[in-house]
Amino acid sequence: MTYDSGPIRLDSEDTTRVLAARIAPLLRAGDCILLDGPIGSGKSAFARALIRARAGAEIEVPSPTFTLVQSYDDAKAEIWHADLYRLTSPDEALELGLGEAFETAICLIEWPDRLAELAPETALTLHMAARDDHHEARFTGPAAWGDRLQHILS
Repeated sequence: MTYDSGPIRLDSEDTTRVLAARIAPLLRAGDCILLDGPIGSGKSAFARALIRARAGAEIEVPSPTFTLVQSYDDAKAEIWHADLYRLTSPDEALELGLGEAFETAICLIEWPDRLAELAPETALTLHMAARDDHHEARFTGPAAWGDRLQHILS
C-alpha cells in the first residue's frame, strides 16, 4: 500500500514555505524526502524553507548545486540537503556519504533519479511542477507517511 497526497496547489513561495514549515517538525533522523521535478519547479525553495523552519531562524541556506551537499545541525537530527544533478552514477552518491546519512540524518535530495536503486525504500517523494500560474506539489511514498502527514495536509 502506498500514500498519495493528491495535488497540492502552491500559489506563491509563501505557500511553499507554509507547507515546508508544517512538515518540518514531523521529520526525524533516518527520514528522506526525494525532491523530484524539473528546474524551476520549487524544489530548492521547499528545501530552504524546511531547513529554516527546523532551525527556527532565517539562516542562510545556499543551493548545494556546486558543493553537492550542505549539512545543517539541528537539535534533534543533522539535516543533509543534496543536489545530485551533476552526478553521473549512483556510486558517486555513496562517495558523498549519503548511504550513512540516509540512516542517521534527515535527507532532502534534489534530482533523486541519480540515486537509482540506492534511494531509500522508506523515502517520501515530493513531486514538484510549475504550472502557468502556480506550482503544484504531490507527496507519494510508503503508507506510513500517510499516517504522519494526514493531519497537516487535510
